[in-house]
Amino acid sequence: MTFPVTEHTVKTPRHTTGYLACGAEDGPLLIFCHGWPELSLSWRHQLPAFAALGFRCIAPDMRGYGRSSTYTRHEDFAQELIVADMLELLASLGREKAVWIGHDWGSPVVWNMAAHHADRTVGVASLCVPYLSSGFTLDTVVPLVDRSVYPEAEYPAGQWDYQFFYEESFDKAHASFEGNIRNTVKALFRKGNPDGVGKPSRTAAVRKAGGWLGGGAWPDVPRDTDVLTEQDLDSYVAALTRNGFFGPDSWYMNHKLNGAYARRAPNGGKLAMPVLFLHGLYDQTCETVQSRLAEPMRKDCADLTEVVVKSGHWMAQEKPIDVNAALARWLATKLPDYWPPLS
Repeated sequence: MTFPVTEHTVKTPRHTTGYLACGAEDGPLLIFCHGWPELSLSWRHQLPAFAALGFRCIAPDMRGYGRSSTYTRHEDFAQELIVADMLELLASLGREKAVWIGHDWGSPVVWNMAAHHADRTVGVASLCVPYLSSGFTLDTVVPLVDRSVYPEAEYPAGQWDYQFFYEESFDKAHASFEGNIRNTVKALFRKGNPDGVGKPSRTAAVRKAGGWLGGGAWPDVPRDTDVLTEQDLDSYVAALTRNGFFGPDSWYMNHKLNGAYARRAPNGGKLAMPVLFLHGLYDQTCETVQSRLAEPMRKDCADLTEVVVKSGHWMAQEKPIDVNAALARWLATKLPDYWPPLS
């Protein structure tokens, strides 16, 4: 059976969340949280596939994106507030629990949901960003940099240099993305390059260059047809033009708040529920195959499954069959009681 993808909105006194839904309303619930600078649309290959297996699939526009509320202060994009948005979304669906699936900045959201609200979490899965119980913060990730690729004298912050640039030159950073949003989207959403493995990411020299591409607007490049259709491109451009990059970029501005929030997690942030992590083999920035970035996760997750996907960072779009297969296998083997019952 084929289910349509439909648009919905939940409004509370504190926030509005727009979201996509697909699948039988009484099916076991999967909630997909996108990252920077994406939309609920980013899960377009996953929603109908898992709806066809009997799940109820929900993909929100995260705070600052799409049809959801955006704000004017950096601190309004701290993780604790975003997790509260997701709790309100869950309550609006009339459910107690869900399997939470995240990518990029959506990954810290689902990790925090699991760490702080285990009673609302059946299982948790992440694409590209591993679990860090001390928080996805600069204090946590910089010590895990692969110094064989990023010698400290030349790259003191490794691939995370660009996040320091947000903190030091926020206006310049987000102005660069807004200079020509269509070009920005085409430049960012590209498939992985195997030739980049073991080489420094372009994110490692942003401060030295005075910003992304020296601080100017992104040039025009051909659309990567393996990641984006023209319709997808139009949707991203329309949403990012309407909302701008202040909200999305502000997610990078709360390392101290997010670290303090992580430290308040019960049980020292240890996760007991089933966990799935998908490594992007060609992801240069969130490089987890050769570096130590995923090591803390292995100590803090009691029931961890790891899968390597031969993709870059945008794996849900670049390799949807591989991603869907990994998610389905994990759901069936690690959460068999959550699998939709046969009719």
